[in-house]
Amino acid sequence: MSVSSSAPPVSRTKYVVDRLKEDVASGAIKPGELIKQTVLAKRYGVSATPVREALRMLEADGVVSYDAHKGASVREMTPDTARDLYRLRAAAERTAAEMAVERMTPRGLDAIRAAHAELSAAQEAGTSTPAELSVLNRAFHFAIYGQTSPLIVQHLELLWARFTPGTTVWRRPADAAELQHDHDGILAAIERGDAEEAGRLTAEHVARASRIREREPDLRAAGADEIENFSNE
Repeated sequence: MSVSSSAPPVSRTKYVVDRLKEDVASGAIKPGELIKQTVLAKRYGVSATPVREALRMLEADGVVSYDAHKGASVREMTPDTARDLYRLRAAAERTAAEMAVERMTPRGLDAIRAAHAELSAAQEAGTSTPAELSVLNRAFHFAIYGQTSPLIVQHLELLWARFTPGTTVWRRPADAAELQHDHDGILAAIERGDAEEAGRLTAEHVARASRIREREPDLRAAGADEIENFSNE
């Protein structure tokens, strides 16, 4: 993963927030590791100001711990916190899946099918890293939740962002196959217009992911790019 060589989008703070979330989700930035603003600014090709603002925003979201003297670090997640987050996700995503079916549009359904097909192809090819599968998994779920409302999507994004360090339950092929089988059922329910079933299957899917992580609490996003030490100037 290289330092950005092109100008970021107009909102530099949002650009940095998005990049930081990607690096946390992929496991590129490790939990508890001090992060120097100068290193992030160089990495993302921006000045220190949007980096500082982005860290403050992620601190408010619970992703980053920030100390004015020591700097910022990715908040470490305990097994108890993970269990709590999964319970919240199961309830919230069940409701979101139901709402998505109720508000589904042809274009929305096409987007969900495309995301599902891309993840299926990547899994079957066997050439993607667990981190890459995890990104495709997120794309599938948020293709569904995107049919609800910006408020619901924002709420769910915050819950997903709290999973730090970046963890993936897509590391073992057997687990990945079961998770994708869940996706098959969720998509089928959506295509039938069965909101209740889509919600139920989504909650069960989240519960399965929780059990996988409970089995190995140290699961991380294998395949994350090696990057420079964020604690160095």
